[in-house]
Amino acid sequence: MPAIIALIIIFGTAIGVITFFLIKTVIAPKRVATLVEYHRQGKYAAAIRMARQIIAKEPRNSEAHYLLGLSYLGDNKPELALMELKTVNQIGKFGGACPEVDFRNSIARLYARYGQIEEALKEYLLLMRLEPMEADYYYQSALLFEERNKSDKAIGFYRKTIEVAPRHSNAHYRLGYLLYRNKKPVEAKVELETAIKFKPENYTAYFYLGRLLKDNHDYVSALHAFERAQRDPDMKVKALIERGGCYMSMNNFEKAVTELERGIKLSRDESAMETIYGRYFLALCYEKMREIDMAVEQWEKIYSKKPQFRDVAEKLSQYQDLRTDDRLKDYLTAGSQEFQEMCKATCGQLGLRVRDLSDIPNGCQIIAVDDDTRWRNTRKLPRLLHFLRIPEMIPESTVRNFHELMKKYSVQRGILVSSSNFSRVAMDFVESRPIDLVDKDKLQELLKGIEMPGAAVKR
Repeated sequence: MPAIIALIIIFGTAIGVITFFLIKTVIAPKRVATLVEYHRQGKYAAAIRMARQIIAKEPRNSEAHYLLGLSYLGDNKPELALMELKTVNQIGKFGGACPEVDFRNSIARLYARYGQIEEALKEYLLLMRLEPMEADYYYQSALLFEERNKSDKAIGFYRKTIEVAPRHSNAHYRLGYLLYRNKKPVEAKVELETAIKFKPENYTAYFYLGRLLKDNHDYVSALHAFERAQRDPDMKVKALIERGGCYMSMNNFEKAVTELERGIKLSRDESAMETIYGRYFLALCYEKMREIDMAVEQWEKIYSKKPQFRDVAEKLSQYQDLRTDDRLKDYLTAGSQEFQEMCKATCGQLGLRVRDLSDIPNGCQIIAVDDDTRWRNTRKLPRLLHFLRIPEMIPESTVRNFHELMKKYSVQRGILVSSSNFSRVAMDFVESRPIDLVDKDKLQELLKGIEMPGAAVKR
């Protein structure tokens, strides 16, 4: 009898062992294969349900955890996906439906997605050991180092990417961008041009190549690069603003206005820095073109979004008198002929008669003499006058150059008239010299006494 019981126990144990191995070697793999198929077909809900059932019976089944993680990812639940992949990492068993390379790729990207940069970098370093000739691991590591503002390490990994895959356009572009930021324009230009060579539709590379060319004052080539960059919808507004900046540097303000207005019109965010810069450059163009009202309109829009931006508040303050003083406004905005007539009339207010008149940058030059009929036969000494239409405060250098011009013309006295004010250093300079300064306030008083020419025609 005891022998029979022993045989039954042995037989039962054997059946249990055989059943266990059948489940492990036949049934479980079939369920995992079904799970793989569900995931492949995008049946994520079914895959999640089956994976949970497997894990309930086999908590350390790395394949089930891995496929559950991938299914969560497919079902747009990345947080749960990362939890499952972390479990796989803890189990540390790979193979079958959980290949180590694919697993580490997946978890590295999830770590990066949630800002766990150190963990992501560890995974990529492991991947480099597993597949040292796979360029993407070096490239992804470079991106992560760049995100952490460790540009030196990022540059090293971009170079390694290029060493493994010389035609990797994005690696050439990112390397060129970092070299450009690090003030290495010659090396940056080579990398950006190489990026474009291997991928002509790399429009972001065109954008930074344009920036580099613009910095080097090669505006024609820069315009071409920015034109190509416009083909990327995400770069279009920035590229148009940069094209406007090129035309401004070439003193072609009409074309600059066209490009800047296009860029601003396409912008969807009034507070975006490219929009703010676009409006600022547009205002400068209008100012140069004597379209002061339109310039003020742009400054006001900037001020409503970013009151501290550059000198916008100062510009609005400089031109606030234009809203109440039409004569000063005409002085600033009149066309060349009307402006000259205003300058001649102002000379009359100063008791002077014009002998010679010519245009100068941002103003008008007049040589005049005293208009006093009582001393008709007396030789009258000429005076040099400059009428300036400059919104910025007049520095000492301008007054000093004016004094040198007086010496050149052998003129004993000079008058410098400006629609703005003079710096303290400039005023100190003229204290011991025969130069009279007429600032904005004095000019406004003089303009009140003259007969204004017909409607001011703007340039």
